[in-house]
Amino acid sequence: MAQALRPNTVGGLFATDGKPHPLQDTLLAVTLVLGLTSFITAQFHHLHLLSSWTGLVGILTGAYGQWISVTTRERFGLIVGLGAAGVGFFLGMAHGGLFGGIVD
Repeated sequence: MAQALRPNTVGGLFATDGKPHPLQDTLLAVTLVLGLTSFITAQFHHLHLLSSWTGLVGILTGAYGQWISVTTRERFGLIVGLGAAGVGFFLGMAHGGLFGGIVD
């Protein structure tokens, strides 16, 4: 009979506690988009400005999202976005940096 006392958490995509978290969900979406953009554009040397800046902003939004996150699902998505943003940021820095350094 212990199963009858557990709340149903399958219904929500991001909130596992049954409460809405609009700020955390927005930060999650922004971090994922910025991380994906940074990671993809880091594969091209001439797009280092875009990859480094989107990576930096993605790292900052993801860090703030982690600080205020409430559920495990939010934290998991933020970590995925932070990882992609971090890789994109560092590759963008290696290809020329935030301000367009000259790279051979």
